[in-house]
Amino acid sequence: MRAAVIQLNSQADVADNLRRIEALVADAAGAGAKLVGLPENFAFLGEENAKREIAESTEEDTAGPVTRSMRALAKKHGIWLVAGGMAEATKDPLRPYNTSLLVAPDGHIVARYRKIHLFDIDLPTAKHLESGATTAGTDVVVAPLDAGDADRVSLGMTICYDLRFPELYRKLVAEGVRIISVPAAFTLTTGKDHWHVLLRARAIENQVFVLAPAQHGKHAKDRMTYGKSLIVDPWGDVLAQAPEGEGYALANLDFAAQDRVRAGLPCLAHRRL
Repeated sequence: MRAAVIQLNSQADVADNLRRIEALVADAAGAGAKLVGLPENFAFLGEENAKREIAESTEEDTAGPVTRSMRALAKKHGIWLVAGGMAEATKDPLRPYNTSLLVAPDGHIVARYRKIHLFDIDLPTAKHLESGATTAGTDVVVAPLDAGDADRVSLGMTICYDLRFPELYRKLVAEGVRIISVPAAFTLTTGKDHWHVLLRARAIENQVFVLAPAQHGKHAKDRMTYGKSLIVDPWGDVLAQAPEGEGYALANLDFAAQDRVRAGLPCLAHRRL
């Protein structure tokens, strides 16, 4: 399966963000990608509290404009689309979910993952309180993909800060996933030291492909994100990395090679805890 991770510099203008996404997804699909990932906050990256105003339903019969756009995009290009993280309305209008959608090539939503671990930090160079304007999810989400001639392939869904909690990834691999998505808006402060290390660690210890589409550059209130969107293989090698700025990285996911890694180093079968 050929996969692509899209790198964005999303801002507060939803319509403009969606226009740029459409162009980049078209390019990636034209290059043969059948699985495409968008980063966290793909449709809106502005004031944290302002996302309440654009939170929408993701249910197919009441879907908002961002959800409808993602469904149309997947159907137009016949791709599996991981719509990174977006504001999904909840019963509490002040605290939407941060939700990643998996959209099938026919445009139907087949999975919703609501971010479990919310990003609350207070560093000298970066402060963020995601829980102040977001409701945390509770469910681990695994979704099947059609991998063509290969056996049924499952995708495990995570978002950004989840990357620091290896027990979630262990749970996903215990449920049989071959690929894990990590759409992110990783801060520049933490990304330069931890992004590559953590992504490669999650891939190595779970012997999975990791798809990590990311935000890059300067956003509202001088927020800076790290970029470096990656595709990592089950041995921990970086198969592809996006260049600076907006763009995408593309790589082939070789499931036969993954089988060889798991057979040659059967650490998943050696678990005792």
